[in-house]
Amino acid sequence: MAGDWNTQIIEEFRANQGKVGGPFAGRELLLLTSIGAKSGRPRTNPLAFIRDGGDIVVVASKAGAPTNPDWFHNVRANPSVTLEIGTETLEATATPITEGPERDRLYAAMVEVMPGFAEYQEKTDRVIPVVKLTPR
Repeated sequence: MAGDWNTQIIEEFRANQGKVGGPFAGRELLLLTSIGAKSGRPRTNPLAFIRDGGDIVVVASKAGAPTNPDWFHNVRANPSVTLEIGTETLEATATPITEGPERDRLYAAMVEVMPGFAEYQEKTDRVIPVVKLTPR
């Protein structure tokens, strides 16, 4: 189950100063905590990210599924989020970018660092959104 998988990654992340092994060994992950659009409760998701100037960028790929991940709906409803990167915790504002040259540039930058994201876009008919996270 995805929830159990995420729970294991989150626990490993927090126990090891933001480092995780398995398929994510050597990759930078962050923990994004958003407020559930329906539940109003905090939801935490481990996500790959890149930096773009002072911003942090994540991709709502859901591994190329036909729908956006739940966390994407959460940040659209409640753009105030908390990020954990390494041992640092910061507040940020999420800005979804669903189309256009900025989305394409940021998605291509993510693919450059993690080529698997190209495969995710090929697997789905939707344009996978990116989300810019601006620390406050």
